[in-house]
Amino acid sequence: MNQEAPIIVGLDIGTTKIAAIAGRKNEYGKLEILGFGKAPSFGVQHGMVLNIDQTIKAIRQALENCYASNPNLEINEVYVGIAGHHIKSLQTRGDIVRSDTDAEISQKDIDQLINDQYKTVIPASDQIIDVIPQQYIVDSLQNITYPIGMSGVKVGANFHIITGDKNAIRNINRSVEKSGLKIHDLVLQPLASAAAVMCDMDFEAGVAIVDIGGGTTDLAVFYEGILKHTAVIPYGGENITNDIKNGLGVLKTQAEQMKVQFGYALADEAKNNAYITIPGLRGQSPKEISVKNLAHIIQARMSEIMDFVVYHLKQIGMDNKMLNGGIILTGGGSQLKHLIQLTEYTTGVSARIGYPNEHLANGHIDELTRPMYATCVGLILKGYNDYENDRRALEENYVKINTSYLAKEQAANATVQQESDWEQEPTVEQAQEKRVRERNASLKTFLDRMKTKIIDMFTEEEDAKL
Repeated sequence: MNQEAPIIVGLDIGTTKIAAIAGRKNEYGKLEILGFGKAPSFGVQHGMVLNIDQTIKAIRQALENCYASNPNLEINEVYVGIAGHHIKSLQTRGDIVRSDTDAEISQKDIDQLINDQYKTVIPASDQIIDVIPQQYIVDSLQNITYPIGMSGVKVGANFHIITGDKNAIRNINRSVEKSGLKIHDLVLQPLASAAAVMCDMDFEAGVAIVDIGGGTTDLAVFYEGILKHTAVIPYGGENITNDIKNGLGVLKTQAEQMKVQFGYALADEAKNNAYITIPGLRGQSPKEISVKNLAHIIQARMSEIMDFVVYHLKQIGMDNKMLNGGIILTGGGSQLKHLIQLTEYTTGVSARIGYPNEHLANGHIDELTRPMYATCVGLILKGYNDYENDRRALEENYVKINTSYLAKEQAANATVQQESDWEQEPTVEQAQEKRVRERNASLKTFLDRMKTKIIDMFTEEEDAKL
């Protein structure tokens, strides 16, 4: 294991579960899992924190389980995934004109270009979560992926800006901070999942990541190495469970268990003569439920979700000919039987299940290879991407900050020293000089007062004669 690499923790605050995973990259670039904990989530609905107290309890429980797996861990900062109905995105274009045209385009220019996008006008109730460059333009040259080192006067870029509701973001921040943690960064969940289940060839070929979570289904579309589109579809596994509960008249826990064990995304694949026996309540007779009927309910909701996927793909002009990498299904809802066939039938695009095991080192916990942990693993990878790309810049800023701080401190120390010299115990000569100054000042004050009284007296006499 690479002991110099930092330990990064991903915290996935989902509708059905909260998971915390701590990992460190080894010398081969694979993630060594150092800690893992999870807990049921009761305070989150559709990806949004609605009960802060319950969310705090769930986060603390997940952390305790993570500490139990590795007592040597000390978790302070985390990367947190964010999703929900409130997430929106927009496309913008930004440009800067460089003053020093002889110098090469530097990271400072790119940072200025990105920071300017945070001034984009958005609704007052929203907040910018992330600004993602898509393509750069240098003078008349377009479709540039890496402009650093080039020469040019005008540098511009197309950006994908992700926004969210301020209050929803505050609720996440409060929940995490009251759990004793600090948020290092908020990451859109489909982008985190994409990092965990995609490879470089997928980015270039063109793929759509469909992350089917408990409360929402998150979509991210990549083409030619560029993030083209993101969206949050307001349906997920929780909706399917509620449909089963209401449609078949069973308890929610029973509906969830039936969905996981006997659920089919295609009704045609379910057997006509297969039945599930549900125990009766309070002495009632057991209830028999047709697996075929269960599959019809699941298929109806999953088809609706895939119709949304098709709608978003059409909105950005991405048809099945452009998605050579197909659709990658991930998240807990992707484990439904025959979901791949339903996806291919509805969208006309090839599909497969995305597993996060490609980035995990040998000897990891088998449970973490399931698609439902793709977001959490992706959050760790996001943290390492920041660490590896920004490490030098951070060190330079640190040195500059410290240099400035030392200069200020030295100036302050000099002032304090100067003042302290006057505050030292005075010598005999200094004490005598001080007494003389005080006596002269007192005498001057007395003479000034007498002069004023004499002038006033003569003035009164002249007024009386008149």
